[in-house]
Amino acid sequence: MKFKKSKKLVFLLLFILVFSIGGCGERDDPEIKVVLTAGFMRDEVFRIETISCMLPEILVYLTTAQNQYESVFGRQVWTVDFDGENLEYHIRETALAQIAQIKTMNLLAVIHDISLDEEEIATMWQAAEIYYSSLNEIEKDLMGVSLDTIKTLYTEYALADKLYHYIIRDINPEISDDEARTITVSHILLRTYALDGTGRKIEFTETTRDNTFRQAQRIRERAVGGEDFERLIMLYSEDEQAVYSFGMNDMEVAFTAAAFQLETDEISEVVETSFGFHIIKCLSTFNREETDNNKKRIVTARREEVFGQEYDRFVATLTRNINVELWEQVTFINNIDVTTKDFFDVYHQVR
Repeated sequence: MKFKKSKKLVFLLLFILVFSIGGCGERDDPEIKVVLTAGFMRDEVFRIETISCMLPEILVYLTTAQNQYESVFGRQVWTVDFDGENLEYHIRETALAQIAQIKTMNLLAVIHDISLDEEEIATMWQAAEIYYSSLNEIEKDLMGVSLDTIKTLYTEYALADKLYHYIIRDINPEISDDEARTITVSHILLRTYALDGTGRKIEFTETTRDNTFRQAQRIRERAVGGEDFERLIMLYSEDEQAVYSFGMNDMEVAFTAAAFQLETDEISEVVETSFGFHIIKCLSTFNREETDNNKKRIVTARREEVFGQEYDRFVATLTRNINVELWEQVTFINNIDVTTKDFFDVYHQVR
Protein backbone atom coordinates (compact mmCIF):
# COMPACT_ATOMS: atom_id res chain seq x y z
CA MET A 1 0.00 0.00 0.00
CA LYS A 2 1.43 3.36 -1.05
CA PHE A 3 1.11 6.45 1.11
CA LYS A 4 1.99 8.97 -1.58
CA LYS A 5 -0.60 11.56 -2.52
CA SER A 6 -1.10 10.28 -6.06
CA LYS A 7 -3.56 7.38 -6.03
CA LYS A 8 -3.71 6.71 -9.78
CA LEU A 9 -3.58 3.11 -10.76
CA VAL A 10 -0.07 2.04 -11.73
CA PHE A 11 -1.39 0.96 -15.12
CA LEU A 12 -2.67 4.45 -15.86
CA LEU A 13 0.64 5.93 -14.73
CA LEU A 14 2.49 3.73 -17.19
CA PHE A 15 0.17 4.93 -19.96
CA ILE A 16 0.82 8.59 -19.16
CA LEU A 17 4.59 8.04 -19.04
CA VAL A 18 4.52 6.36 -22.43
CA PHE A 19 2.66 9.28 -23.97
CA SER A 20 4.27 12.21 -22.12
CA ILE A 21 5.91 15.02 -24.07
CA GLY A 22 9.01 16.18 -22.25
CA GLY A 23 7.59 17.14 -18.87
CA CYS A 24 4.14 17.71 -20.26
CA GLY A 25 1.60 15.09 -19.25
CA GLU A 26 -2.14 14.80 -19.54
CA ARG A 27 -4.12 17.86 -18.50
CA ASP A 28 -7.76 18.19 -17.68
CA ASP A 29 -9.48 20.85 -19.79
CA PRO A 30 -12.51 21.94 -17.76
CA GLU A 31 -12.77 25.29 -19.52
CA ILE A 32 -12.91 23.92 -23.07
CA LYS A 33 -16.32 24.53 -24.63
CA VAL A 34 -17.49 21.17 -25.92
CA VAL A 35 -19.99 21.30 -28.74
CA LEU A 36 -21.85 18.26 -30.06
CA THR A 37 -22.48 18.93 -33.70
CA ALA A 38 -23.04 17.41 -37.10
CA GLY A 39 -21.13 18.29 -40.23
CA PHE A 40 -18.02 16.22 -39.58
CA MET A 41 -15.86 14.84 -42.32
CA ARG A 42 -15.81 11.07 -42.74
CA ASP A 43 -13.76 9.50 -39.90
CA GLU A 44 -13.32 12.86 -38.13
CA VAL A 45 -13.34 12.17 -34.37
CA PHE A 46 -13.08 15.74 -33.14
CA ARG A 47 -12.21 19.24 -34.25
CA ILE A 48 -10.58 22.00 -32.20
CA GLU A 49 -10.97 25.29 -34.03
CA THR A 50 -9.21 24.59 -37.37
CA ILE A 51 -7.43 21.35 -36.51
CA SER A 52 -8.97 17.88 -36.68
CA CYS A 53 -8.29 14.42 -35.31
CA MET A 54 -9.08 11.59 -37.69
CA LEU A 55 -9.97 8.03 -36.71
CA PRO A 56 -6.70 6.43 -37.95
CA GLU A 57 -4.72 8.90 -35.84
CA ILE A 58 -6.38 7.99 -32.58
CA LEU A 59 -6.25 4.29 -33.45
CA VAL A 60 -2.45 4.57 -33.55
CA TYR A 61 -2.52 5.95 -29.99
CA LEU A 62 -4.98 3.36 -28.75
CA THR A 63 -3.29 0.40 -30.40
CA THR A 64 0.11 1.48 -29.11
CA ALA A 65 -1.24 1.75 -25.57
CA GLN A 66 -3.15 -1.53 -25.82
CA ASN A 67 -0.12 -3.50 -26.92
CA GLN A 68 2.18 -1.76 -24.45
CA TYR A 69 -0.10 -2.85 -21.63
CA GLU A 70 -0.53 -6.37 -22.90
CA SER A 71 3.21 -6.83 -23.37
CA VAL A 72 3.77 -6.00 -19.69
CA PHE A 73 0.64 -7.26 -17.93
CA GLY A 74 -0.96 -9.71 -20.34
CA ARG A 75 -4.46 -9.57 -21.79
CA GLN A 76 -5.98 -10.06 -18.33
CA VAL A 77 -5.21 -6.41 -17.63
CA TRP A 78 -8.48 -5.44 -19.32
CA THR A 79 -10.46 -7.12 -16.53
CA VAL A 80 -9.16 -4.55 -14.03
CA ASP A 81 -11.92 -2.43 -12.50
CA PHE A 82 -11.10 1.29 -12.37
CA ASP A 83 -13.57 3.43 -10.44
CA GLY A 84 -16.46 1.27 -11.59
CA GLU A 85 -15.37 1.18 -15.24
CA ASN A 86 -13.07 -1.22 -17.05
CA LEU A 87 -9.54 -0.09 -17.80
CA GLU A 88 -10.12 0.05 -21.56
CA TYR A 89 -12.68 2.82 -21.07
CA HIS A 90 -10.20 4.94 -19.11
CA ILE A 91 -7.40 4.41 -21.62
CA ARG A 92 -9.73 5.46 -24.44
CA GLU A 93 -10.59 8.65 -22.57
CA THR A 94 -6.94 9.30 -21.71
CA ALA A 95 -5.88 8.80 -25.32
CA LEU A 96 -8.57 11.22 -26.44
CA ALA A 97 -7.31 13.82 -23.94
CA GLN A 98 -3.69 13.25 -24.94
CA ILE A 99 -4.19 13.71 -28.66
CA ALA A 100 -6.49 16.69 -28.01
CA GLN A 101 -3.68 18.26 -25.99
CA ILE A 102 -1.18 17.74 -28.81
CA LYS A 103 -3.59 19.26 -31.34
CA THR A 104 -4.22 22.19 -28.99
CA MET A 105 -0.49 22.74 -28.51
CA ASN A 106 -0.09 22.89 -32.28
CA LEU A 107 -2.62 25.73 -32.34
CA LEU A 108 -0.74 27.46 -29.51
CA ALA A 109 2.51 27.05 -31.44
CA VAL A 110 1.03 29.23 -34.18
CA ILE A 111 0.40 32.00 -31.63
CA HIS A 112 4.04 31.82 -30.56
CA ASP A 113 5.26 31.59 -34.17
CA ILE A 114 6.91 28.24 -33.39
CA SER A 115 7.36 25.79 -36.23
CA LEU A 116 9.57 22.88 -37.20
CA ASP A 117 12.56 23.67 -39.38
CA GLU A 118 13.44 21.65 -42.46
CA GLU A 119 15.81 19.37 -40.56
CA GLU A 120 13.21 18.65 -37.87
CA ILE A 121 10.58 17.88 -40.47
CA ALA A 122 12.97 15.56 -42.28
CA THR A 123 13.71 13.76 -39.01
CA MET A 124 10.01 13.26 -38.34
CA TRP A 125 9.43 11.97 -41.84
CA GLN A 126 12.30 9.54 -41.31
CA ALA A 127 10.59 8.39 -38.09
CA ALA A 128 7.34 7.99 -40.00
CA GLU A 129 8.99 5.81 -42.63
CA ILE A 130 10.65 3.65 -39.95
CA TYR A 131 7.41 3.14 -38.05
CA TYR A 132 5.21 2.68 -41.13
CA SER A 133 7.59 0.08 -42.57
CA SER A 134 7.36 -1.86 -39.28
CA LEU A 135 3.60 -2.35 -39.72
CA ASN A 136 2.23 -5.45 -41.38
CA GLU A 137 -0.60 -5.21 -43.89
CA ILE A 138 -3.23 -6.25 -41.33
CA GLU A 139 -2.14 -3.48 -38.96
CA LYS A 140 -2.21 -0.89 -41.72
CA ASP A 141 -5.66 -2.04 -42.79
CA LEU A 142 -7.29 -2.27 -39.34
CA MET A 143 -5.87 1.06 -38.16
CA GLY A 144 -6.58 2.62 -41.55
CA VAL A 145 -3.21 4.39 -41.61
CA SER A 146 -1.14 5.65 -44.50
CA LEU A 147 2.40 6.99 -44.47
CA ASP A 148 0.92 10.51 -44.56
CA THR A 149 -1.09 9.73 -41.40
CA ILE A 150 2.08 8.78 -39.55
CA LYS A 151 3.94 11.84 -40.86
CA THR A 152 1.15 14.06 -39.53
CA LEU A 153 1.23 12.41 -36.11
CA TYR A 154 4.99 12.69 -35.74
CA THR A 155 5.23 16.29 -36.94
CA GLU A 156 2.40 17.38 -34.63
CA TYR A 157 3.98 15.52 -31.73
CA ALA A 158 7.37 17.10 -32.41
CA LEU A 159 5.86 20.57 -32.68
CA ALA A 160 4.06 20.14 -29.35
CA ASP A 161 7.36 19.00 -27.84
CA LYS A 162 9.14 22.06 -29.25
CA LEU A 163 6.44 24.41 -27.97
CA TYR A 164 6.62 22.93 -24.47
CA HIS A 165 10.38 23.43 -24.25
CA TYR A 166 10.01 26.98 -25.63
CA ILE A 167 7.51 27.93 -22.92
CA ILE A 168 9.60 26.49 -20.07
CA ARG A 169 12.97 27.59 -21.52
CA ASP A 170 13.75 30.07 -18.70
CA ILE A 171 12.53 27.92 -15.82
CA ASN A 172 15.75 26.65 -14.24
CA PRO A 173 15.37 27.26 -10.48
CA GLU A 174 18.13 26.50 -8.01
CA ILE A 175 16.81 23.92 -5.56
CA SER A 176 18.58 23.70 -2.19
CA ASP A 177 19.33 20.48 -0.36
CA ASP A 178 17.02 21.59 2.42
CA GLU A 179 14.08 22.15 0.06
CA ALA A 180 14.59 18.84 -1.69
CA ARG A 181 15.76 16.84 1.32
CA THR A 182 14.72 13.22 1.11
CA ILE A 183 14.70 10.90 4.09
CA THR A 184 14.42 7.14 4.37
CA VAL A 185 12.23 5.41 6.94
CA SER A 186 10.83 2.00 7.70
CA HIS A 187 7.42 1.64 9.26
CA ILE A 188 4.77 -0.66 10.67
CA LEU A 189 1.18 -0.14 9.53
CA LEU A 190 -1.93 -1.38 11.27
CA ARG A 191 -4.89 -0.66 9.03
CA THR A 192 -8.08 0.93 10.30
CA TYR A 193 -10.26 -0.48 7.55
CA ALA A 194 -11.08 -3.74 5.81
CA LEU A 195 -11.79 -4.44 2.14
CA ASP A 196 -14.93 -6.14 0.93
CA GLY A 197 -15.08 -8.51 -2.04
CA THR A 198 -15.16 -5.60 -4.51
CA GLY A 199 -12.17 -3.84 -2.98
CA ARG A 200 -14.29 -1.16 -1.31
CA LYS A 201 -13.00 0.18 2.01
CA ILE A 202 -15.06 -0.56 5.11
CA GLU A 203 -13.90 1.62 8.00
CA PHE A 204 -13.45 -0.01 11.40
CA THR A 205 -15.94 0.69 14.15
CA GLU A 206 -14.83 3.02 16.90
CA THR A 207 -14.24 0.08 19.25
CA THR A 208 -12.12 -1.77 16.69
CA ARG A 209 -10.14 1.40 15.96
CA ASP A 210 -9.44 1.87 19.67
CA ASN A 211 -8.25 -1.71 19.96
CA THR A 212 -6.03 -1.28 16.92
CA PHE A 213 -4.55 1.90 18.37
CA ARG A 214 -3.76 0.16 21.65
CA GLN A 215 -2.11 -2.68 19.74
CA ALA A 216 0.01 -0.12 17.84
CA GLN A 217 1.06 1.45 21.15
CA ARG A 218 2.13 -1.96 22.50
CA ILE A 219 4.15 -2.66 19.34
CA ARG A 220 5.83 0.75 19.62
CA GLU A 221 6.76 0.08 23.24
CA ARG A 222 8.42 -3.17 22.18
CA ALA A 223 10.33 -1.34 19.43
CA VAL A 224 11.47 1.45 21.77
CA GLY A 225 12.43 -1.23 24.28
CA GLY A 226 14.97 -2.61 21.84
CA GLU A 227 13.10 -5.37 20.00
CA ASP A 228 14.25 -5.80 16.40
CA PHE A 229 12.20 -3.40 14.25
CA GLU A 230 12.47 -5.48 11.09
CA ARG A 231 11.12 -8.48 12.94
CA LEU A 232 8.18 -6.43 14.20
CA ILE A 233 7.51 -5.33 10.62
CA MET A 234 7.38 -8.94 9.49
CA LEU A 235 5.07 -9.88 12.36
CA TYR A 236 2.59 -7.03 12.30
CA SER A 237 2.83 -4.60 9.37
CA GLU A 238 -0.05 -4.65 6.87
CA ASP A 239 1.81 -2.69 4.20
CA GLU A 240 3.52 -4.69 1.48
CA GLN A 241 6.33 -2.10 1.46
CA ALA A 242 8.45 -1.59 4.58
CA VAL A 243 10.88 1.16 3.52
CA TYR A 244 10.11 4.53 1.94
CA SER A 245 12.35 7.35 0.72
CA PHE A 246 10.43 10.60 0.25
CA GLY A 247 10.48 14.38 0.35
CA MET A 248 8.37 16.96 2.15
CA ASN A 249 5.47 16.90 -0.31
CA ASP A 250 5.28 13.21 -1.14
CA MET A 251 3.35 11.65 1.75
CA GLU A 252 0.30 12.46 3.82
CA VAL A 253 0.89 15.46 6.09
CA ALA A 254 0.75 13.56 9.39
CA PHE A 255 3.19 10.90 8.18
CA THR A 256 5.60 13.50 6.80
CA ALA A 257 5.48 15.72 9.88
CA ALA A 258 6.29 12.85 12.21
CA ALA A 259 9.00 11.35 10.00
CA PHE A 260 10.89 14.59 9.35
CA GLN A 261 11.17 15.27 13.10
CA LEU A 262 13.06 12.03 13.75
CA GLU A 263 16.79 11.56 14.08
CA THR A 264 18.49 8.50 12.61
CA ASP A 265 17.32 5.31 14.41
CA GLU A 266 14.68 7.26 16.37
CA ILE A 267 11.14 5.81 16.55
CA SER A 268 8.02 7.93 16.31
CA GLU A 269 4.92 7.95 18.44
CA VAL A 270 1.92 6.19 16.89
CA VAL A 271 0.88 8.26 13.86
CA GLU A 272 -2.57 8.12 12.25
CA THR A 273 -3.20 8.59 8.53
CA SER A 274 -6.08 7.65 6.26
CA PHE A 275 -4.54 4.19 6.00
CA GLY A 276 -4.31 3.46 9.70
CA PHE A 277 -1.80 3.66 12.54
CA HIS A 278 1.94 3.79 11.87
CA ILE A 279 5.09 3.35 13.89
CA ILE A 280 7.93 5.01 11.97
CA LYS A 281 11.66 4.43 12.35
CA CYS A 282 14.08 6.83 10.69
CA LEU A 283 16.84 5.06 8.77
CA SER A 284 18.46 8.16 7.28
CA THR A 285 17.76 11.89 7.74
CA PHE A 286 19.35 12.66 4.37
CA ASN A 287 19.48 10.49 1.27
CA ARG A 288 21.89 12.09 -1.19
CA GLU A 289 20.80 10.14 -4.26
CA GLU A 290 17.08 10.56 -3.60
CA THR A 291 17.52 14.24 -2.73
CA ASP A 292 19.23 14.87 -6.08
CA ASN A 293 16.41 13.00 -7.82
CA ASN A 294 13.86 15.06 -5.89
CA LYS A 295 15.51 18.27 -7.10
CA LYS A 296 14.85 17.14 -10.67
CA ARG A 297 11.22 16.33 -9.80
CA ILE A 298 10.74 19.78 -8.24
CA VAL A 299 12.18 21.53 -11.30
CA THR A 300 9.93 19.43 -13.57
CA ALA A 301 6.87 20.29 -11.46
CA ARG A 302 7.63 24.01 -11.66
CA ARG A 303 8.09 23.84 -15.40
CA GLU A 304 4.80 21.99 -15.77
CA GLU A 305 3.11 24.61 -13.63
CA VAL A 306 4.39 27.44 -15.85
CA PHE A 307 3.39 25.57 -18.99
CA GLY A 308 0.02 24.66 -17.51
CA GLN A 309 -0.87 28.23 -16.68
CA GLU A 310 -0.33 29.40 -20.25
CA TYR A 311 -1.94 26.29 -21.74
CA ASP A 312 -5.05 26.64 -19.57
CA ARG A 313 -5.48 30.29 -20.51
CA PHE A 314 -5.30 29.39 -24.18
CA VAL A 315 -7.63 26.39 -23.85
CA ALA A 316 -10.29 28.60 -22.29
CA THR A 317 -10.60 30.46 -25.60
CA LEU A 318 -11.21 27.35 -27.73
CA THR A 319 -14.23 25.39 -28.90
CA ARG A 320 -13.96 21.64 -29.38
CA ASN A 321 -16.43 19.76 -31.54
CA ILE A 322 -16.73 16.04 -30.78
CA ASN A 323 -18.22 13.45 -33.10
CA VAL A 324 -19.87 11.53 -30.26
CA GLU A 325 -21.49 8.93 -32.51
CA LEU A 326 -18.14 7.95 -34.04
CA TRP A 327 -16.20 8.16 -30.78
CA GLU A 328 -18.58 5.82 -29.00
CA GLN A 329 -17.86 3.19 -31.68
CA VAL A 330 -14.08 3.34 -31.18
CA THR A 331 -12.68 0.28 -29.39
CA PHE A 332 -9.43 -1.62 -29.14
CA ILE A 333 -8.40 -3.74 -32.11
CA ASN A 334 -8.43 -7.34 -30.95
CA ASN A 335 -6.45 -9.25 -33.54
CA ILE A 336 -3.46 -11.47 -32.83
CA ASP A 337 -1.66 -10.06 -35.86
CA VAL A 338 -1.87 -6.49 -34.51
CA THR A 339 1.11 -6.18 -32.13
CA THR A 340 2.59 -2.78 -32.95
CA LYS A 341 3.65 -0.84 -29.85
CA ASP A 342 6.72 1.15 -30.88
CA PHE A 343 5.20 4.39 -32.18
CA PHE A 344 6.62 6.55 -29.39
CA ASP A 345 9.81 4.52 -29.09
CA VAL A 346 10.63 5.36 -32.69
CA TYR A 347 10.07 9.06 -32.00
CA HIS A 348 12.51 9.06 -29.11
CA GLN A 349 15.06 7.01 -31.02
CA VAL A 350 15.34 9.50 -33.88
CA ARG A 351 15.33 12.62 -31.70
